[in-house]
Amino acid sequence: MKKRKKNFKSFRIVFCTLVYLFLFLPISVIVVNSFNSTTTKPYMSWKGFTFDWYIKLWENTSLLDAFSNTMIIAITSTVLATIIGTLGAIGMYRYKFKGKGLIDGLLYIPVVIPEIVLGISLLTIFSNINIPRGMLTLILAHVTFCIPFVIFNVRARLAGYDNSIEEASLDLGANRFRTFFEITLPILAPGILGGALLAFTLSIDDVIISYFVYGQTKTYPLKVMESVKSGVSPDVNALSTIILLATILFVVLTQGNIFKRRKGGYGI
Repeated sequence: MKKRKKNFKSFRIVFCTLVYLFLFLPISVIVVNSFNSTTTKPYMSWKGFTFDWYIKLWENTSLLDAFSNTMIIAITSTVLATIIGTLGAIGMYRYKFKGKGLIDGLLYIPVVIPEIVLGISLLTIFSNINIPRGMLTLILAHVTFCIPFVIFNVRARLAGYDNSIEEASLDLGANRFRTFFEITLPILAPGILGGALLAFTLSIDDVIISYFVYGQTKTYPLKVMESVKSGVSPDVNALSTIILLATILFVVLTQGNIFKRRKGGYGI
């Protein structure tokens, strides 16, 4: 019996190790190559440690412009999708109207259909109404596929919402506007924030839909995909490493803040 438990424990350790290697080995290759002094593509041979690629990154204006476009599109589409998605989720939760079930079902279409189908559909619409492809079409496309994710997150938060809190606020003299911003919004904040972060992640990472509507406005993922044909430049690895470090820092700060709140009795 003890031998069986020992074997099972060893199997779990090996299995977990393989899973983590599968998840993080590709990321570690990018980080390591961002400090690799080799200039021989595809940069898999280690020639020495260097910070040159981080210095040369600031000279690659096309890559930085693409990253700037990505951030502008991601932030703008996230703000718009979060506002529309939050209002949509509250409206779907509070009001009953004809076709509500149909609209609720249609929300899943942008989520479940292949991205290439959505990309072609959006391209057709933009072409038919004569909207030139560029920053505007990218933002509209990203808002389109981000809204359902915001609605799902906010609606999940609304599932346990107690309407009596709003009624108490109204009974105590607060108007609906003040009640919404001081009572409803803070309660829904975790769901709204979760939806916004998910929308931002999806937007900054999108390739397929962006490919159909980008015009002359290239995003960072599209720029990287373009460079794959000739081999990914090490300064791309450098920028990817900076993005990774910024993401890790954000996660550490937010998780630390959540831990402090829980330790102090927040949410109990």
